Amino acid sequence: MTVAPPATPLRLTIDGEALAHNWQTLDALSGAAKAGAAVKADAYGLGARRVAPLLARAGCADFFVAHWAEAADLVDLIDPRRIAVLHGPLTDADVAFAKATGVRPVLNSLDQARRWREAGGGLCDVMVDTGMNRLGLAAGDLGQLAGLEVDVLHSHLASGDEDSALNALQLQRWQASRGTLPHRRAALANSAGIALGAAYHGDLTRPGLALYGGIARAELADVIRPVVQPQVALLQVRQVAAGDTIGYNATFTAPGPMRLGTVALGYADGYLRCWSGQGMLRTGDGGELPVLGRVSMDLTIVDLTHVPHLTEGDWLNVDYDLPRAAAQTGLSQYELLTGLGNRFARAG
Repeated sequence: MTVAPPATPLRLTIDGEALAHNWQTLDALSGAAKAGAAVKADAYGLGARRVAPLLARAGCADFFVAHWAEAADLVDLIDPRRIAVLHGPLTDADVAFAKATGVRPVLNSLDQARRWREAGGGLCDVMVDTGMNRLGLAAGDLGQLAGLEVDVLHSHLASGDEDSALNALQLQRWQASRGTLPHRRAALANSAGIALGAAYHGDLTRPGLALYGGIARAELADVIRPVVQPQVALLQVRQVAAGDTIGYNATFTAPGPMRLGTVALGYADGYLRCWSGQGMLRTGDGGELPVLGRVSMDLTIVDLTHVPHLTEGDWLNVDYDLPRAAAQTGLSQYELLTGLGNRFARAG
């Protein structure tokens, strides 16, 4: 007899309607350009195989991943010709996969361009560095790519989430590069870049964070909806007396009799120690359950003193509003999303 595996006490509820709304909003804000979607890092931790089809149904036709293995995980769900691999072809095996499937490499160096050309070329993207000094060809090297069949000429903003003079400088350099290398489409703006205005949009935008509920710039705060809600089961309830200490290193001492709950959540799940003594879980009706003491690997303790009806097995919501959580913890919104571990069952 085959026994189904038990359910996990961690779940991540994903609001598919909010995800679709966010893409459609960003597509509209992209003006004459079309919005694609960054689904790298397993769709920022939500699960790329779940997210990519939802985005496709919402109207998205261009998808961006970082690694070739991420592309391989999606080719049975998404037209491979609509997938671009941002890190480019590091090996001949990468080139062979691209040629066999139609997935587009994003060429970041002359060596990658040589590797692609020697394999016969074909449709590809190119990344030009305009001031981030991360990935991408120098503008002066673009002339050596003559003859390549370039779909998208990319660059990437280093400070799109800030009002920085570097944004205008990168825009100027990107526009100049568009006159150097023939291409079908051009892309510069990430989520933050979309909010900088039409000059940054080109033909294609590459939103990521904002798709998943992150607020990349203040201009997006009123139009982007939350997408993820972490939830956790209550494992144990106990009473403690005044003077009892709680958790590792006894960082919290009960000021009086208290009712505590231990939940199946810890830093191994992406709920890091920076939440110690300041995180908040909530009941279904919004009641506040402060985190007490130090977050440990698999467990976190919360105050149940004022919610006597809660018992073992009940589900609680983790307060995980992305911009507020980032300000509270010092983590970026990207870290908050991508850090949510694989012990969370993705649902919704």
